[in-house]
Amino acid sequence: MVHPHSTLVVTINGTGFVIEILYLSLFLIFSDSKKRLRIVAIVVAECISLAVLAMLVLSFAHTTKLRSTIVGSICMAGNIFMYASPLSVMKLVITTRSVEYMPFFLSLFSFLNGVSWTSYALIRFDPFIAAPNGMGTVLGLVQLLLYATFYRSTKRIMAERKAQGEVGLAGKPAADSNNKNGV
Repeated sequence: MVHPHSTLVVTINGTGFVIEILYLSLFLIFSDSKKRLRIVAIVVAECISLAVLAMLVLSFAHTTKLRSTIVGSICMAGNIFMYASPLSVMKLVITTRSVEYMPFFLSLFSFLNGVSWTSYALIRFDPFIAAPNGMGTVLGLVQLLLYATFYRSTKRIMAERKAQGEVGLAGKPAADSNNKNGV
């Protein structure tokens, strides 16, 4: 183990790992071969990277403090990327003035997750948990504020689309390639 007394962190991340394996398995079962091959290549690359990282850390970092610093920094970067991933959706919300593609409960629980982990990190004062989850709290709050700001306009935009027969589309529908008339 990289850091002693990390039972809670290991437990929740182990649970998340199992859930992600289930998600990946379902994706691999129901996806086409091109997507399946791409995901398998990514997973293999990640496994190789983690094995190399573990080997290097265990071989060259002989103290718990140094191991915690190295692994904590890498995990912190990954956690920041996870919380930053909705930035493209947030940009879409701002440009379209619609929260159609930003699920409320995902935003809410992202915020609550950030608050929970930031609180835990501040109690133990663990900067590797506090920094990315503090940023996640702020990003989750921004998502909720965007949702509150653009919720009414989303209802109006979707009602207008429904009246025009464009339900579920962000813009004008593309011409169907199988239909020569473009209808």
